[in-house]
Amino acid sequence: MEKMVNHSIFKKAYQGKKIFITGHTGFKGSWLATWLYLLGAEVKGYALEPEYDNGLFGLIQPINLLQSIIGDIRDIKKLQNEIVEFNPDFVFHLAAQPLVRRSYEVPSETFDVNVTGTANVLEAVSKLEGSCTVIIITTDKVYENKEIDVLYNEGDQLGGYDPYSASKACAEIVVNSFRNSFFNLNKITQHSKAIASVRAGNVIGGGDWSKDRIIPDIVRALEKKETINVRNPLSVRPWQHVLEPLGGYLLLGALLKDTPEKYSSAYNFGPLPSDHLQVKDLAKLAIDVWGEGDWMDTSNNEEVHEANLLKLDISKANKELQWQPKLNAQEAIKWTIEWYKKSSSERLDFSISQINNFQSL
Repeated sequence: MEKMVNHSIFKKAYQGKKIFITGHTGFKGSWLATWLYLLGAEVKGYALEPEYDNGLFGLIQPINLLQSIIGDIRDIKKLQNEIVEFNPDFVFHLAAQPLVRRSYEVPSETFDVNVTGTANVLEAVSKLEGSCTVIIITTDKVYENKEIDVLYNEGDQLGGYDPYSASKACAEIVVNSFRNSFFNLNKITQHSKAIASVRAGNVIGGGDWSKDRIIPDIVRALEKKETINVRNPLSVRPWQHVLEPLGGYLLLGALLKDTPEKYSSAYNFGPLPSDHLQVKDLAKLAIDVWGEGDWMDTSNNEEVHEANLLKLDISKANKELQWQPKLNAQEAIKWTIEWYKKSSSERLDFSISQINNFQSL
C-alpha cells in the first residue's frame, strides 16, 4: 500500500511541474533529474560541466531529458536570471563541493561554493513572484561529531571538523536565516515560499566516479584486477542507495508544498539504526557481488582527518513523513555493483529499471 501511496503522491506533486535542480550534472543530481523526468516533470538543471563522462548524466544528456545550463552557483547574476526566467514550482539544491578530502586542498573554495552558493540560490528564489518549494541538500556530516556510538538527530549541535563538514553546517545556518528573514512562515501568504533542508548519509549507487569515494575506488580497482586500497576499514558509515534519500527528498517536497507550516525544517535520511556497516564490510560485499577481487588496509596516520564513526537518527522522517529505507545495506551494495557490471550501452535502461523497481518495493 505504501508504495502505491508514495508513487501517487509523487505523480500528483511533480507531473507537469517545473523543477529547477542545481548540481544536475553530478551523481545524485542526474539520478534525481531522471526520476523527475519519469514522473512527467519539466526539468531544468544548472551546474558546472560534469567531472567525468561515464556517469549517468553522460547517458541522459543525448536524449534531451532536461534543459541543461552550465554555470557556477557563485555567479549570482547568471543563476538568478536562470531561476527567475524558468519560474520553477520546486527547487532542489544539490550543487556543492562534496568531498571531505578535497576540502583540505581547497578550503576557501569549499566554503565559497557550499555557503555563498546556497545563499545565492535562496536569494534568487526570493526574487520569484509566485510560489516555490525549496529543498536544500546538505549532508549527514553537519553535526558536531563526538565520535561516539550515538544517533545524531536534527536537534543536535551543528559543527564540522573538516572544511567540508563545517561548510555544510554553515549552509544549514544560511537556510535557517533565509527561512526566518525572507520565507517566514508567519508571512507565507505574502511570499509563498517554503524551504526545508535534508541531511543524508553516505550515498552509493551507479554512476559515481568521483575521486576519493569508496565505491568508485573499489570499482576502478576491480576493473583493473587490482587490490582495493581501503583507507579507513574500521570506520562506520550510514550507507544507503542513492534512490533512498532521493525518494525522501521527493516525498518531503510534495508534503512541504501542501503543508509548509508543518514540514519547513531539517530531516535526516539514512539507514535503519541496525544497518550501519564498517568500510571493510562494504568492500567485502562489493567483492562478493563483483565475483572476484581482494582488499588491503592502507590506513595512514598522516592522512587528513575523516570521521571514524557516524550514525543518523531517522526517526523524525519516519514519524512525520512516514518515510523509511526500502533497501538494507547489503541490497544497496548489490544494486550499486550490478550497475557498474553493466556495459555502457546498458546502463541508462538499467538505471531506469532500478528507479521503477525501487518505486515498486
